[in-house]
Amino acid sequence: MSIWDTLFNRAPAYDPAEGPNFRFGRYTDAYKSPENYVAWDASLTAFENGDYLESCASFMAYLRDEQEDNVKWHREDEKLYFEFYQGSKRVTGFADAGQLRASADIAMLKGNNADLLHRLTSLNYEMKYSRFAIKGQDCLSIVFDTPTNDASPYKLYHALKEMALNADKQDDLLLDEFSEYLSPTEVTHLRELSPEDKARKLEFLRSRIQGVIDHLAAGRINPEEQPGAVAYLLLDLVYRLDYLLIPEGYTMEALERMHRMYFAREEDQPVTYKNIRLLSELQHLLRRAPESFAQELYAGKSTFGITLPANHDRLANLIDNELPNMDWYQDNSFPTVAQAIPGYVVGYALFNYAVPPPDRDLLQLYYRICENEYFRGLGYKQQFLERDGRPARRAIRAAISDIAERHSATYPRLRPGLSQLNFSNLLDFGRSYLFMIRELDLSKP
Repeated sequence: MSIWDTLFNRAPAYDPAEGPNFRFGRYTDAYKSPENYVAWDASLTAFENGDYLESCASFMAYLRDEQEDNVKWHREDEKLYFEFYQGSKRVTGFADAGQLRASADIAMLKGNNADLLHRLTSLNYEMKYSRFAIKGQDCLSIVFDTPTNDASPYKLYHALKEMALNADKQDDLLLDEFSEYLSPTEVTHLRELSPEDKARKLEFLRSRIQGVIDHLAAGRINPEEQPGAVAYLLLDLVYRLDYLLIPEGYTMEALERMHRMYFAREEDQPVTYKNIRLLSELQHLLRRAPESFAQELYAGKSTFGITLPANHDRLANLIDNELPNMDWYQDNSFPTVAQAIPGYVVGYALFNYAVPPPDRDLLQLYYRICENEYFRGLGYKQQFLERDGRPARRAIRAAISDIAERHSATYPRLRPGLSQLNFSNLLDFGRSYLFMIRELDLSKP
């Protein structure tokens, strides 16, 4: 920072490389490189020509994410060996002339339990390609196998994705529920967060949930007359916790369950009832033991994602549908609800969709701005709010310009309308920021 920036309390220019290397939000495999697509075509061609091992090798190249370093494979004689990572789990396997087989160890069995076996049987019934099995005498695994001549790239993608996502999800859930009969296995590849970072995330979880509970308890909002206002506050919170904390296990499943429950098409459940259930789930998260939440915080590599690819028009429609609702709440002195609406739009988009990379980076920047102190506590140096709480004009404009520059080769018409941003306060900024995103031209030449 120059002496002039210090004297006039101006934020330094944006540096995208500053701060620790945290990943926020859920992993998506929607952003493939040109090399990945070349490998996919090669896999299809090899399979059609009957070269099944070469098809499998090219398929692994299609899955590989260089930044994640998530997939490895090699050939020995007439066998192909491979391994890839999905969160807390490592999937290993091989393919030869006769079959392809993959497995992931879930947990070690410490004893038999009828409820556990019933749960595993039910899970097997729900899966299309893979199954839970006991390897050896005491290792609970999830397994997929198929004749090699039936292992087309399309089948492999759906089968290995089903297997990997279930392995990553169910190990935490089963260990949490059946801890007396199961113990963890094969977690050496995970990177533990520091105790300080875990404490910051726990404090963020508790303070944000308690803040919404206190706001509703103050009585300013009538939950019977204004269920939509309550829903905006709760869903904004759910998506914010999911994106910024990236929890695994019980907390991740609870947040997903809240999303599924709210948007379930059940005509006999009014919004007021859904709000009560959301609030109950959040209160339960608030009461959980700190050590239980701490065990769900770790960094791993991933290969498959669950978010659906979506174009810019999908995000623009979401903004068009939701942002006008800010007007009534702002005009009738409900600023907290009005400010939750841009947060809801950002969170809903990041939770459900793999939007184009410029949209993704700009939506992430919105969280970075609104949760400035949280990011600063994690070690990020850039200041996006002024001391009086107003958005920091210079730092934000620099960050947006940097995002546009990084994507200019792929999106040459990407020119964010910085002049339309309103930096008066976070509420007006959120509205103008999403309108700026809505107007972006992401067409390609």
